[in-house]
Amino acid sequence: MIIAKGLPSGQHSAAAQLYWQAFGSKLGKVLGPDARALQFIEAAIDPTHVISATDDNGNLIGIAGFKTHSSAFVAGSLTALAKTYGWPGALWRAALLNLLSRDTENRRFLTDGLAVAPYARSQGVGTALLGALSEEARRRHYPALRLDVVNTNPRAQALYTRLGFTVEKSTSIGPLRHVFGFRFTVTMIRPV
Repeated sequence: MIIAKGLPSGQHSAAAQLYWQAFGSKLGKVLGPDARALQFIEAAIDPTHVISATDDNGNLIGIAGFKTHSSAFVAGSLTALAKTYGWPGALWRAALLNLLSRDTENRRFLTDGLAVAPYARSQGVGTALLGALSEEARRRHYPALRLDVVNTNPRAQALYTRLGFTVEKSTSIGPLRHVFGFRFTVTMIRPV
């Protein structure tokens, strides 16, 4: 396995697929159907805001995005949404996505999606990606790494707990649960 900052050349489509596999069940009502969601995500990817994992054959097997004040791993703008969904579709989608969170706090380094290919799970890929994110956080002089996990993903929360993350808070999304399919997010932090 090779862990590297950035997205290898020619891997935008594979990264979009990984991201959609991980988050499509939550974002499907807003970004679906699948083909359009993949088109939007692929165009919205900022390859400078991700740590990637590839296997020995160069296949992308994991991604760990991060968010800064300047960009995010999936950094789609209203204009980018309009290119995929048209202006009417872009407006309502942007409104719903903005209700979730646009947080880019200064105190901790923020993750923006962690995804591992199904066939590569339980092989240390997620652990390696989180380690690389911690290194990037240290390089940028952050004292801690922060991630948010939804209540419908206990497997991820268990992994994060095993890796030293602690729960800081839970935040309900209220009526948006009917759109996104989860009730709350759990904010977890770990010193780097």
